[in-house]
Amino acid sequence: MARLRRRACVALFLFTLFIFGTLMALRTLKPSDGFSDLAPGLELLPILGARMDRRSVTRASASPDQARPPGSNTKAMLSNFSPEGTIFYDVHIFYYTWYGSPHMDGKYLHWDHILVPHWDPKIASSYPRGKHMPPEDIGSSYYPELNPYSSRDPDVMESHMEQIGASAAGVLVLAWYPPGLGDENGEPTEDMVPAVLDAAYRHNLKVAFHIQPYKGRNDQTVHDNIKYIIDRYGDHGAMYRFTTSTGKSLPLFYIYDSYLTPSEAWSELLSPTGSHSIRGSTYDSVLIALIVEERHKHDILAGGFDGMYTYFASNGFSFGSSHQNWKAIKAFCDGNNLLFIPSVGPGYIDTSIRPWNNHNTRNRVNGRYYETALQAALNARPEIVTITSFNEWHEGTQIERAVPKKTVTRVYLDYQPHGPDHYLELTRRWAEQFNKEKQQWLI
Repeated sequence: MARLRRRACVALFLFTLFIFGTLMALRTLKPSDGFSDLAPGLELLPILGARMDRRSVTRASASPDQARPPGSNTKAMLSNFSPEGTIFYDVHIFYYTWYGSPHMDGKYLHWDHILVPHWDPKIASSYPRGKHMPPEDIGSSYYPELNPYSSRDPDVMESHMEQIGASAAGVLVLAWYPPGLGDENGEPTEDMVPAVLDAAYRHNLKVAFHIQPYKGRNDQTVHDNIKYIIDRYGDHGAMYRFTTSTGKSLPLFYIYDSYLTPSEAWSELLSPTGSHSIRGSTYDSVLIALIVEERHKHDILAGGFDGMYTYFASNGFSFGSSHQNWKAIKAFCDGNNLLFIPSVGPGYIDTSIRPWNNHNTRNRVNGRYYETALQAALNARPEIVTITSFNEWHEGTQIERAVPKKTVTRVYLDYQPHGPDHYLELTRRWAEQFNKEKQQWLI
């Protein structure tokens, strides 16, 4: 009888565990309403200005020039062939070059990321502080196949371009800081841009620039940034350009945390009558702002931007990143001649650097979370889809190859039961589906 009771208890425990696991998996697939507990800083979004006049921008399929040597002219096209197969220039992927290792840089950079304290001292006191200690302990919940690498390593960069080509994403969106500046956990990386462009060119990939927030960034400094990038790299064969329906081929820039600058200031840069407007000049470009809160769509319009993207890979984290809002955002953009560029990701987990942020974790569910996000993006019928990310390891959004890893103190997450290429392969499958469906939309 006692044995029978034990078996019944074990069976009940296993059934309860199964139900709990199923509910947790479903949680990652179902969006929540609006914000789901803000990350640090998002509760401090500035009050942006009212609507102002903006340039009317015609929308068209994303069509960069075919890969070419600097200075040559070729026909614009939607896709091309890389050494790894067909790639699509309407699939963009966020890319980071801030990693360092002792072999190339004399020390680890970013892999030794600090444990970011919570902004509330009472909550912060409940969590550990300090830094990670590579190579066994890194600032990521996953472990890279290439080990804690240096972004400056030519072999690493070549492997990255091969992997991006294998995913079918045609445009890497490079996180960029002005010369001499970098993020607070790393060092300046602008000197690496020529190597990134050259490596991308060898794989028929294009490069767009993701201008990051830095101390003192405003509409005037972004004007200077755009001028610098176009003057320095504009003629490179890997420079991505978006072709409008009027035939203009313009560089495209993503502006991260664009909401930190008021819309009336952006309009000085982006409206035709602005005091330092780029419109109609040699430096005219397509600028894409970040939408976090719902009200940002009006601020983006008032500021004179050409479109908006969502970046975050945590469904339900913000209004912009919630899949359920994408069709409505797309309708707003369509009605105002703006591009809507949703950002999809394979999952989200940043507790290796923000140990208090577990509530924003989104489990990968062996790829189902990613496929749900990709389908939501396709349902919105955008002209461009962005992927967050190729290698943002700190936030667990990477599709770069990862491998199982166990140390004395840590067990890293991995892609099993699938192999290291699983998310590259999923990306290619959905990129092909996106372009197949897109041909039907355009009929």
